[in-house]
Amino acid sequence: MTQEIDIEKYHQLALQKQKEHRKFLANLKKKSPKNLDKIAQEIHNQVFQEIDCTACANCCKTLGPDFKEADIVRIAKYFKMRLPAFEAEFLETDEDGDKVFKSMPCSFLGEDNLCSIYDVRPKACRDYPHTDRKKVYQINHLTIKNTLTCPAAFLFVERLMKEV
Repeated sequence: MTQEIDIEKYHQLALQKQKEHRKFLANLKKKSPKNLDKIAQEIHNQVFQEIDCTACANCCKTLGPDFKEADIVRIAKYFKMRLPAFEAEFLETDEDGDKVFKSMPCSFLGEDNLCSIYDVRPKACRDYPHTDRKKVYQINHLTIKNTLTCPAAFLFVERLMKEV
């Protein structure tokens, strides 16, 4: 049985630590250790051994991915749907001109917190929360934002602060 994750607790902690996290990541951008990518990857791996995304799925419930053309083509093909039909049923264009879900939570998220299109999910979902990227300091604004939604991103920054 997967242990429930207290999303609200992590959200509150992330809010409390935003200033501290922002300052740490800004300093990391100015002067990062040579082996930062290796350290970040190790911390990412540790965190995701502890945090089971299916016990949370907060990203799937609250953050809509930005659908790229390749994502739309791949998922429409999976459903054996024509592109216009897929887009009409699931997507809309936001104020930035990006294709996003018409509604949240994600239409493909099951009650068990599992993704029904996991093997063909959008790249944005595949990469989230971006804590395994090389040169993670290049996306500080995104990392800070993700700590508010994703307990794993919060723990990643906390551990990175201890390690670096």
